[in-house]
Amino acid sequence: MSRAGGSLVVICGSMYAGKSEELIRRARRALYARKRVHVFKPRIDSRYDESMVVTHMGVRHEAIAVPGVDELAQAIPKDADVVCIEEVQFFDQRIIDLCVSLADRGVEVICAGLDQDFGRRPFGPMPGLLCAADEVVKLRAICMKCGRPASHTYRQIDGGPAHINDPIILIGAVESYEARCRGCFQILRGKKRSGVR
Repeated sequence: MSRAGGSLVVICGSMYAGKSEELIRRARRALYARKRVHVFKPRIDSRYDESMVVTHMGVRHEAIAVPGVDELAQAIPKDADVVCIEEVQFFDQRIIDLCVSLADRGVEVICAGLDQDFGRRPFGPMPGLLCAADEVVKLRAICMKCGRPASHTYRQIDGGPAHINDPIILIGAVESYEARCRGCFQILRGKKRSGVR
């Protein structure tokens, strides 16, 4: 049976759209309301800090880094009021059932992640989370090429666009990724030539 008050909020968008800032803002509001707030992140994301959620602008919030869904489930206290999960796209599909079961138990679940990978394809468990969400917050960045609103994450390698068949996960920031609008977004397609990026 569901307990009143549970919900699932999914914050999504491209890189540099402010997803981490929004997650931190909501976590801090819940703390001001004297709720028991627990923030988690995948251990794979160690760009700025091993155990903190850190925005690209340097805003920080304490978090617990976990390697996977099982460890995340075990780390959530039974009396948690709010569970925030950063970079949720890096968890496997079982994160969907975990988030739904937490919300059904009365927990406020707030997830933030990329809804699309660098090839503009749905990223990991995000489609299922978006379908199950009570609220979806889709944020847009500013295109780093032309300045228009941006919804896509452009990956650059050696100064040019990545190939559609490159590995999906490449942890990085401004050295590898830019926010791009639809008009400025680029990706290489077709057969990759041997020895050529």
